[in-house]
Amino acid sequence: MSLPTVAFAMQPERTRYVLTPELLKRLAGLARILDERPITEFDERAKRLLGEAEILVTGWGAPFFDEAALARAPHLRLIVHAAGTIKGLVGRSVFEAGIKVSHAAEANAVPVAEFTLAAVIFAGKRVFQFRDIYVADRGRGRIQTLQGEAIGNHRRIVGIVGASRIGRRVIELLRLFDYQLLLYDPLISEAEAEALGAEKVDLAALMARSDIVSLHAPLLPETRHMIDARQLALMKEGATLINTARGALVNEAALIAKLQTGSINAVIDVTHPEIPEGNSPLYDLPNVFLTPHIAGAIGLERRRLGEMAVDEVARFLEGKQLLFEVLKQDLARIA
Repeated sequence: MSLPTVAFAMQPERTRYVLTPELLKRLAGLARILDERPITEFDERAKRLLGEAEILVTGWGAPFFDEAALARAPHLRLIVHAAGTIKGLVGRSVFEAGIKVSHAAEANAVPVAEFTLAAVIFAGKRVFQFRDIYVADRGRGRIQTLQGEAIGNHRRIVGIVGASRIGRRVIELLRLFDYQLLLYDPLISEAEAEALGAEKVDLAALMARSDIVSLHAPLLPETRHMIDARQLALMKEGATLINTARGALVNEAALIAKLQTGSINAVIDVTHPEIPEGNSPLYDLPNVFLTPHIAGAIGLERRRLGEMAVDEVARFLEGKQLLFEVLKQDLARIA
């Protein structure tokens, strides 16, 4: 009996370490790899590979799998995305054709939650402010004064916006510390929030009570700019906003205006647009710690994505239920 066929679609420069030699060897024991070189565009070579492929393993930079691509893949039964969101990768036609879809968003959630934990701890301890003062003064005079202020992480209030897979992981990590956790998510009950270890509150209460606010909601029409001038105005003096989710969850003009007053701080890993304009104040404000969308899997962390993808292929071929299947109805609410 011949092995099922598998092809890849992703940008090699963006997906190094996703499919390591060890993982490719394991996959080759499950299926016949048509070509280790991934599809990066739907050219003549892609047409040939899609014409044979029963399984397609995708990653960052894969071309959008539309109806035209679907027509070229008569044998395709499974798409496994070795990355997070499948939005921008597959359309409804894929689901309607009966093709199974799975993704590694759960694996990508791990480093985002770890990054957020570090950001929360550093924010509570005012690490970046200490660094800047120490470097500027080359001494510890002002630092001694700052150490005596009401800072640190003991019994601080952290507000989590969104009980997403990442939001839940962040709550799980924070439960190990002496934080009081608040949660805003209209889709869960008070009992569910309590089971997670958090107090369910509305968004206004979360913004007003929290020392640190961390965003983990999906970007949907109803969540776009959910953090606006009204919500930012509720934040405590010296509070910190952390965004590792999507830049467009925040009204950036309102955020910049609030940050320019110096009354709050921000740890920002995502912006809208993805790369701020060169003259954006976000690059220069001393109360902003700006990173270039690195909270998710980078470098060696990407192997976790490949491991999850290959595990899903194995489950599919063994006739088992996929652990991370995406259904058509999920498209309206996932990130």
